[in-house]
Amino acid sequence: MLSTKKKPRRTHAAPLRPTQGSGVVPDHPPNAVELRNVSVTYGTTTALAGLDLVVACGETVALLGPSGSGKSTALKAIAGFEQPSGGRILLDGEDVTGTSPAQRGIGVVVQSYALFPHMRIDANVAYGLKARKLPKAQIAARVKLMLEMVGMEDHAHKLPRQLSGGQQQRVAIARALAIKPRVLLLDEPLSALDASLRAEMLIELQALRVELPEIAMVYVTHDQSEALTLADRIAVMRNARLEEIGTAAQLYDRPASAFTAKFLGGASLLPAVSTTVVSGAGTLASVMVGAHRMRAVAPFALFPGDRAKVAVRPHAWQVLPGSPEISASTVNSLPGRVESVQWRGAGHRLQVDLIGIAERVTVDVPALSPVPTPGDLVVLSADPAHVVLVPAGDTP
Repeated sequence: MLSTKKKPRRTHAAPLRPTQGSGVVPDHPPNAVELRNVSVTYGTTTALAGLDLVVACGETVALLGPSGSGKSTALKAIAGFEQPSGGRILLDGEDVTGTSPAQRGIGVVVQSYALFPHMRIDANVAYGLKARKLPKAQIAARVKLMLEMVGMEDHAHKLPRQLSGGQQQRVAIARALAIKPRVLLLDEPLSALDASLRAEMLIELQALRVELPEIAMVYVTHDQSEALTLADRIAVMRNARLEEIGTAAQLYDRPASAFTAKFLGGASLLPAVSTTVVSGAGTLASVMVGAHRMRAVAPFALFPGDRAKVAVRPHAWQVLPGSPEISASTVNSLPGRVESVQWRGAGHRLQVDLIGIAERVTVDVPALSPVPTPGDLVVLSADPAHVVLVPAGDTP
């Protein structure tokens, strides 16, 4: 575990952020990381396309997406391991696009730990400091401090093979932090760990953020729970491009695309047609899903006849015994037949085929709720506040 010793804290006043057109001069340091229209190509293959991304000092941004979405390529470009084919990369306002990784002063943690197997733990942590030719006493003090921070001071004289996977990852973090980086990059740092170790390391990474509030972090993951737990903002990546960026709450509650709704939280997506004029910006819209009327939050403007998709997350559905005969005046209720039931410890996950709509939705039922069996007829209902519209043309 990370050290819980009390240390003096610096207070961080909220930076003055200028409003557009205000003419106010910002009273804050440059952003820790800026990617300006950064692209990375390999021959005819585009690994990253025109990425614009800003990470403020002390902020943690998660790059979230499936394999091949460009998230690791973006991180390698920030680190200097990949040279962009276009665009610029700035660290603390300084253009570092053409500089080597060693010149950028960045800490990097990868999923394979990448510890030197023949070196003791203290020597691994000291490696970057020795490369900078710091005095021996300063190196020893810094190594001791870093090992204490990650709770590994009692293992300083061991070799990596004598440690568990979680312990090795703590050492890798200590080594990355030893050089006092301005930015810490973490590339799928927990994917090689089992479920219990992953949960433990998530807690430790949360503590690390508190311990080092001035360091900006860029965290690459395909695991949405890691992104939701750690990040101030999440950048959803798809097909080498930035799909959407925002706080966890923004992306989870009000996704702007079908892909984000599906990837972040597994929302079911149902085709819908608007029946009212909607101004957007959070207005409740009335739409038809098949022959059934639903009300949903509309983040964008709609006119009668416009098509959209209704996004409902598994936990937002309520399940009642029922039949296919639902009055057209009953809002946000859909008839269905249970196709399968999976027990998940804390509850059950149902797959329900909607009747008359030819769509299947995923429904999570708490453990204490009555659980239907496959073949049962049910009625699904959802609070309009937990139903959101996304553009119809988008494909998840």
